[in-house]
Amino acid sequence: MFRPPFAARVAAGIAVTLVEEVQKLPATAAALPMTAVSQVLQTGMHVQQTVTALAIKGDEALAVFFPQTQEQPAWATFDDDVAPAPAPRNGNAPDDRTAESAPANQGRFALYSMAPAGEDGEDGADDVGAPTGPRPEIAEYLDYDNLTLAQLRARLRTLSVDELTALLDYENRTRARAPFQTMLGNRITSATAK
Repeated sequence: MFRPPFAARVAAGIAVTLVEEVQKLPATAAALPMTAVSQVLQTGMHVQQTVTALAIKGDEALAVFFPQTQEQPAWATFDDDVAPAPAPRNGNAPDDRTAESAPANQGRFALYSMAPAGEDGEDGADDVGAPTGPRPEIAEYLDYDNLTLAQLRARLRTLSVDELTALLDYENRTRARAPFQTMLGNRITSATAK
């Protein structure tokens, strides 16, 4: 039996493989762009991971010679760093004792809860926000002095305009908290417009 030389056999194998791949081409042509993009992205991510791993190793090696101190930027403040300042009792600026220690931003939830009277260690006898004068019946019924802004909001729709006006007058006379005054005033406006 005659056996062709090795190079001829390899050439015939390449020709047959080429014919087979050409026959598969219509099926693989649709997936070819997606496969190429996927492989490029995979290679890019692998390069990024390798570079990042090298940078981390470099940081660890340089930390031996140049130890880094953990400095906190002046603008970075955390809840644990600053003692909470008492909330103003009458809606105005806090007294001189707390003016320097109060953070500029009390937080977006500061409007929704108020510290109970006397929580800061005072007896509350000279409390500016202490109720004075007659307390309206609706304030007694709602326990208005202990309501948070969210609790008041939940009860507003059930109150009449007269009750809302009485609460607003009471708030103006006692604590004069701006969020409470605004909410009551807005509700009175919308209730009278109906």
